[in-house]
Amino acid sequence: MEPIVVWRRPAKRGSRTPLVVFLHGRGADEYDLIEIENVLPKSFAYASVRGFVETAGGGYTWFENRGPARPSASSVRDSVRAFRIWLDRADVAPLGAPCYLFGFSAGMMMAGALLCDDPARFAGAVLLSGALAFDAGLPMGAGRFANVPIFYAHGSRDDMIPRDLAVRTARYLNDESGADLTLRSYEHAHEISHRELTDIATWFGER
Repeated sequence: MEPIVVWRRPAKRGSRTPLVVFLHGRGADEYDLIEIENVLPKSFAYASVRGFVETAGGGYTWFENRGPARPSASSVRDSVRAFRIWLDRADVAPLGAPCYLFGFSAGMMMAGALLCDDPARFAGAVLLSGALAFDAGLPMGAGRFANVPIFYAHGSRDDMIPRDLAVRTARYLNDESGADLTLRSYEHAHEISHRELTDIATWFGER
């Protein structure tokens, strides 16, 4: 599976230019998040990737689901494998160049799966309005994300992600993962707010 990607690259870049990879939510596509790069560091490169799985209502997602935020384990593994083949190409993200994941909703679950699979590969992650794939057979023991900078946020009025999974995700990230965690809750629904983007921009600036 070769992903379709929209790129934004700085005029001056090299083998150490940081890369942020946007992973959209269910039913969206590679154009859904790319404009967020306008509020993030100008010296970074940005890639917004289309999910591998078409959805019945149009758009794309990252894996087959058994229900909201409950993916097929085999589909998750297939997508992680395909994504890493693309990411590890020398012309995408050379090893040694900082690479950040930025996932929303189903894209957050995909970002979390990539982190679980190989946390050392990534310089950090922004995980928004989603949950981790606890039942996908991924390594998620204590300290799995040790010292990985993670910004995790959820909307208090979000009715798309099952509450039990959101609570379990926050608990794992805060209490067990070992991540260098920034945890935020916003008074919004299943969306990304302007205040949230401001906080994310600050977080990237601190990196």
